[in-house]
Amino acid sequence: MTDHPPRRSARPTFTEQEALDFHASGRPGKLEIVPTKPMATQRDLSLAYSPGVAVPVLAIAEEKSRAFDYTTRGNLVAVITNGTAILGLGNLGALAAKPVMEGKSVLFKRFADVDSIDLEIDTEDTDAFINAVRYLGPSFGGINLEDIKAPECFIIEQRLSELMDIPVFHDDQHGTAIIAAAGLLNAMHLTGRDPRTTKLVVNGAGAAGIACVELIKAMGFAPENVILCDTKGVIYRGRTEGMNQWKAAHAADTDARTLADAFRGADVVMGLSAKGAFTEEMIRSMAPNPIIFAMANPDPEVTPEEVHAIRDDAIVATGRSDYPNQVNNVLGFPYIFRGALDVRATRINMEMKIAAVEALAALAREDVPDEVAAAYQGSRPKFGREYIIPVPFDPRLIHTVPPAVARAAMETGVARRPIVDMDRYRAELSARRDPVVGALQRVFERVRRYPKRVVFAEGEEEQVIRAAVSFVNQGLGSAVLVGREELVRATAANAGIDLDGREGITIQNARFSERNPAYAQMLYNKLQRQGYLLRDCQRMVNNDRNYFAAAMVAMGDADAMVTGVTRNYATALTEVRHVIDTKPGHRVIGLSQVIARGRTVLIADTAIHEAPDAEDLADIAVEAANAARRLGFEPRVALLSFSTFGQPDGERASQMREAIRILDHRHVDFEYEGEMAADIALDPELMKQFPFSRLKGPANVLVAPGIHSAAISTKLLVQLGGSTVIGPMIVGLDRPVQIVPLGARDSEIVNMAALAAYNISG
Repeated sequence: MTDHPPRRSARPTFTEQEALDFHASGRPGKLEIVPTKPMATQRDLSLAYSPGVAVPVLAIAEEKSRAFDYTTRGNLVAVITNGTAILGLGNLGALAAKPVMEGKSVLFKRFADVDSIDLEIDTEDTDAFINAVRYLGPSFGGINLEDIKAPECFIIEQRLSELMDIPVFHDDQHGTAIIAAAGLLNAMHLTGRDPRTTKLVVNGAGAAGIACVELIKAMGFAPENVILCDTKGVIYRGRTEGMNQWKAAHAADTDARTLADAFRGADVVMGLSAKGAFTEEMIRSMAPNPIIFAMANPDPEVTPEEVHAIRDDAIVATGRSDYPNQVNNVLGFPYIFRGALDVRATRINMEMKIAAVEALAALAREDVPDEVAAAYQGSRPKFGREYIIPVPFDPRLIHTVPPAVARAAMETGVARRPIVDMDRYRAELSARRDPVVGALQRVFERVRRYPKRVVFAEGEEEQVIRAAVSFVNQGLGSAVLVGREELVRATAANAGIDLDGREGITIQNARFSERNPAYAQMLYNKLQRQGYLLRDCQRMVNNDRNYFAAAMVAMGDADAMVTGVTRNYATALTEVRHVIDTKPGHRVIGLSQVIARGRTVLIADTAIHEAPDAEDLADIAVEAANAARRLGFEPRVALLSFSTFGQPDGERASQMREAIRILDHRHVDFEYEGEMAADIALDPELMKQFPFSRLKGPANVLVAPGIHSAAISTKLLVQLGGSTVIGPMIVGLDRPVQIVPLGARDSEIVNMAALAAYNISG
């Protein structure tokens, strides 16, 4: 049970000095505060502080709930400790706990976009700690208690929950319990067990152990089948030694007195105790197909290797990242708080915890995306005995767990701001982790309303098959995989994807299609005056998936096409353009959508025209503006140059000026201006130096003077600026086709397939 890097005895992949250097390099620590509003001018400062700040102050004084609207409170969690139980290191004090609390805050931000600040309270007096925290409620939307020893942690959490009107959550208890319970549900699914009859033993009666027992019982496990143990053995009715009110609440009516007694015939054991607590004899005495969660930190009660040497029918989970089935709290607390904050919950109740359990368990049963395989060096987890819990880098966690938690909060009456449109909420959550999702939300919504049949040209590739399945599962339409059927099915089977009987997905073998003669004749009619024979066209359609897929689209047998995984962009585009013409009255261009710091701009032409002349540039501007409208932007087009309005002069600058004159004569229906430098086009303050500019705001469509500057700038933005780029998207073809980058991941293929189905050319 861990949400931290491995420690010394957990075989770290770094030295102690490397860890110290990591925390000390540059700005010491792991956090900084960055303003979310502009602070560039005197007006900005007046709005941010005096006198402008008085307005929200008075509004909040009139209605306290407005603090969620005008301050950070609705997205801010305090991570609070006194350092009495630091991640397996013991009571080292509040100050020593600060690196861990900073790390917790980083995880909140990294995984769920929850802002967080750490507070270390230097007291072991329970009442003093409670009094220090209880008055912080106006500052935060939630309190995450951390690394506080038992039994004080029970008292602190309970009292603060009663005193405060925001969620108070001790992650060492409930986070571990939630993740372990999710894994347990799946392990029981694999072994065919029923919660009502499953015999379960929990060894360790501290914070996490007792939380596990409480959650397990709340999920339907029969209390008489659950035995809790501590260092003195079984906690049974009538025992007096080493007891407290929290242990007594779970005392079992049993004759078992030792941990070994409890193990006999047990279906499940959970360890939250110490290294070596589970012996060979205990493991042998368990029921068939035993489930063993050895979660002692940093070293488990028994290692998976030791268990599997004893018996080969066991499912094993630990808290370690170097073993399968890691019980990692980072799967829970960021997303649980995300859901609670978004409905302004007053608390995190049992129903919300169970909702998180069920959402995590269901997610582990789904096929995992390429991002997960990439994070784990290409090893793709698959639901089974060694994958019963999702992995932390699964991007779907953000839009899976919070909605479940939020819905449970609404259904149990602890939500102060219910969510009306849950589908929209899921899309907003996805956009927090992946800016592409937010940028393409309009596209996905429309395609779901009007689903299309999309051809995935490279259907024998694993990521293409995954993309096709995802495309269909998301309700975007149906998919055609082009490839040899036996190889497509073999690849799918090796990846754990079952295509048999799956609705919405078909396989087309180009060589055996009954439509081949018609496709070849169509292609011959187009290419016969370019040196191609009919047999050449037949060979191209039979042997090349791009020609076949493009012919399907050209002749109306499919609505759109996506390709590019196995060939470079230029080659794929050339093949497609042999089959599909330019849309009448249009020009084919490459358009890239750049998402940076919450801002989106379109850059053209990033794929087609190497050195466009003035007429080309005017056409590019028109195509880009039309595509911008299709994507939901009102275009403000800037024709870029190293110069601004003639200073200094240059050959390419004069081309841009001539393009402006051409646009003037065409009387286009969008704002445009140029030639101008990129900073002036994007910064309204700099643009004020040129009051004659026709742009009424910062440009959102940038036309570069050539493909070199356009392509170089987008790649630099990704590598140095941390921006996200979608594209190049093809605009101007007579039928919708999109090309992904060579070796694209499944999520990128789905995005481009959706854009193809949407048809940004109109």
